[in-house]
Order: sequence, then structure tokens, then C-alpha cells
Amino acid sequence: MARRAAVLAVSVALLASSVLTACSTQAPASGTDGPGRGDSDGKITLGFAQVGAESGWRTANTKSVQESAQKAGITLKFSDAQQKQENQIKAIRTFIQQKVDVIAFSPVVESGWDTVLREAKDAGIPVVLTDRAVDTKDSSLYKTFLGSDFVKEGRSAGEWLTAEYAKENGPVNIVELQGTTGSAPANDRKAGFAEVIKGDDKFKIVASQSGDFTRAKGKEVMQAFLKSHKDIDVLYAHNDDMALGAIQAIEAAGKKPGEDIKVISIDGIKDAFVAMNEGKINVVVECNPLLGDQLMDLVKKVAAGETVPTRVEVEEGVFTQDQAADALPSRKY
Repeated sequence: MARRAAVLAVSVALLASSVLTACSTQAPASGTDGPGRGDSDGKITLGFAQVGAESGWRTANTKSVQESAQKAGITLKFSDAQQKQENQIKAIRTFIQQKVDVIAFSPVVESGWDTVLREAKDAGIPVVLTDRAVDTKDSSLYKTFLGSDFVKEGRSAGEWLTAEYAKENGPVNIVELQGTTGSAPANDRKAGFAEVIKGDDKFKIVASQSGDFTRAKGKEVMQAFLKSHKDIDVLYAHNDDMALGAIQAIEAAGKKPGEDIKVISIDGIKDAFVAMNEGKINVVVECNPLLGDQLMDLVKKVAAGETVPTRVEVEEGVFTQDQAADALPSRKY
């Protein structure tokens, strides 16, 4: 009887030990995991959903993210949405299924993100917005925004224009090449520019249409503008690639870009500085795509549960023709 009791006591002890061991090694509940959920080697895994490759700016942005992730020791899962919102939403849901540590993306358009962002939040995966913001009433759906102030960029473009024509009576006829319809940079760059010029009646936007941020579409739309409007004084392009496409159309029409038609552009890619140095673009408002290092710093902080600012801006400048030659050699994109 004593022997049987001893065996029973040992069995109970072993069972208790097994239960305690199982509890101590159980995976944390969703949302409490530490870095490395999506990668077996314990490294932070970042799911990044890029807009596409519509411009030289975007290509530089992608390269910056990829190189910075490697340098920071962060595992990167990358998706190219080819400028389609449905592709980005699909990519984000895939990242959620893969249990990445952080999701970052540059939204194609501003609206329509609440559902998928709520799915990420429910899964305990923090989201960082890069370059472009989203239109949502629930700011808890993302941790921070990293990028530019697009309204400020539009204002800078308008301020150059008003200074350039300060001593002229007008009218000054402007055509506008907008970015992708519904996107944050298109909406904000338009709004900032309009805000500055609205106080002077001599400035008239005679045509405004989307060129989808691409060189080919910029050329196509500018060709239509030139056929419909004989007295165009200024082209305001929401990015350099559209401006460069438009310059081809202006030259094909027998006019001199930068002289017959003043050209204002935004981004600051190297090709734009070459064109500005040649006198074909009058001013470029910089929008810095090299966000990779700042993004990886934020990714590490949000993965660790640290508090970060809700908005982080990058430093940018405004460049005119007399600065182009000196600035050109240092352009990295």
C-alpha cells in the first residue's frame, strides 16, 4: 500500500510539472507578441505595401526602404500594388495572415482603408503610414505617419508663382497636371497651390486634369491642353515625371518650356534637375523619397511598444534654375 501511494504521489507531481511547463511556453495572446512573430529567427518582420513604380521618385523610395531594412537587420516582405487599392488591401491581409510584426504602406488613395486597418489592429499588428496619409475618423488604426507636408509643397509652388508675376498685371493662364485622382499628394498639392493664388484674380487655372503621376500620361494630357488652350503661361505639375512628359509635348508644339510656358514641378528627381539646368523647368519643390532609415527607426520603436509621434516629417527645400547646377551632383535619386 505504501509503495502504491508513493508511485501515485510521483505521478501527480509529474503531471503538475507538465501543466506548469505548458503554461509557461504557450504563445502570447494576439497583440502581445514581441518582435519576431513573422520570422523564426527572432528578427523584426516588416510587411511593406508599395503604391507601385509609377515614377523615378517612387523607384528611389522603394530602393531606400529595401536598403534600409537590410542595413537595420529587419526582414522585409515587399508588395508592389501597381497603383491599385485592391492590390494593397490584399497585400495587407496577407501580411496579417503571415503575422508580421509591423505593417507599413503608402496608400494609393486616401479613403477606403478602415476595414483592413481594423483587421490589422485586431490582430495586434501596428501600422505605419509612409509618404501618403489616409482619410479616417479613427486615428487609432495606425501608429504614425512618416512623410511630407503636401499642402505645404503646394503652397511653396504657389508662392514662387506669385513672386514671379508680382509686377505683372496678367492674366496668367495656368494648366495643372494633377496626380492620381483621390491620392493625398494630388488632393493636398492642389489645395495648397489654390490657397496661395486665390487672392489674386490675375491667376486663372484654365485646365486641370490627372496625369496619374506618370511621364506618358503627363505628355498625353499636356498635348490636349495645348490643343484646347492657345495662351498657356504656366504649367503646374504635381510631380516631376508628369512635368518631364509635358515638356516633350510643349517642345513638339514648337514652344520653349521654361520660357514660353513656365514650368513648376514637385519631387526633385535628378532628371528634373537636369531639365532645370537646361532652362526647361523654372522651379522644383522638393519631396524627399529617401525615408528608409527613418522608417526602420519607427518600425523598431512601434514593434517594441514604444510611444512615437503621430506625425514625422522629412526636411525638404525649394530649388530654382540658378541653384540647379550646384545641386545636381548631389542628387541621389
